[in-house]
Amino acid sequence: MKKVLVTGGAGFIGSNLCKALIDKGYYVACLDNLSTGHIKNIQSLINDYPDRFKFILGDIRDLNTCKDAIKNSDCIFHEAALGSIPRSIKDPIQTNDVNINGFLNMLVAARDEGTPKFIFAASSSTYGDSQELPKIENNIGKPLSPYALTKFVNELYADVFSKTYGIKYIGLRYFNVFGRWQDPNSAYAAVIPLFIKLLMSHQQPTINGDGFNTRDYTYIDNVIHMNMLALETAKDNAINQIYNVAGGERTSTNDLFLHIRTELSKYDPEILSIEPIYGPFRKGDVLHSLASIEKGREMLGYIPLVNFKEGLRRTVAWYWKSVFN
Repeated sequence: MKKVLVTGGAGFIGSNLCKALIDKGYYVACLDNLSTGHIKNIQSLINDYPDRFKFILGDIRDLNTCKDAIKNSDCIFHEAALGSIPRSIKDPIQTNDVNINGFLNMLVAARDEGTPKFIFAASSSTYGDSQELPKIENNIGKPLSPYALTKFVNELYADVFSKTYGIKYIGLRYFNVFGRWQDPNSAYAAVIPLFIKLLMSHQQPTINGDGFNTRDYTYIDNVIHMNMLALETAKDNAINQIYNVAGGERTSTNDLFLHIRTELSKYDPEILSIEPIYGPFRKGDVLHSLASIEKGREMLGYIPLVNFKEGLRRTVAWYWKSVFN
């Protein structure tokens, strides 16, 4: 049985990843300071798998904590970060501290402990001001926010540590991930859980800009699938690479709102009459995003398991059940 460490394992993506790894028979250690994650996301693992799941309350900004957490691990899944472009614009120092200094601590710990593989959450924000569609891994622009900059620096650090110290890494550029356990109550909540929360409360969501901007929304099961492929690959040429993780579909914010409203109206028909409010365009946002997933398909065998509309249907159903049952 292999041991893996998931940083940020009490967060949205991290908790889903922990559950999937437990289901596959791994021994899982979860490191999280609970600044954005929630113990409730992993409580069932703590209760049901005391011999295979270990929660470590700690901060990646402390190197000794990282080294202690990483001991005897066969792989690190580094999911811990301070997300949100608006948060990074408001507080770039903290974003830099967590996303760059914390990332560097994990790399140093992996180097010192001889951890065989380092898989980390990169970001589609790295494409910055590039106008190219679809987004191809080797073609990026200049970052448009402090958050995007930190995620780009992560990729550079991983590459340097590979060439200098022999670290074996895979970076996964997530595109607008959504699904179960995503927090709708954060001050920096992502658009899908926020829209769902507001509509369920019969409130009008605000769309930033004209709503014609587009995103490649990616259901959580596709992200977990890609992480598993990265973990289990035996192909040498698939290591030390960056991959897009996406659904390969493009949806405007206006259409996103309509899809969510339609799905929720199946439970509450009154929601169908709610219209959005339009506000100013948000600083640091890109206008359009669509991923090429050909590299992941070719190198790792990645094919999205769940398309956007089905993922949204499952997500809305999960939120409705979690609130009203």
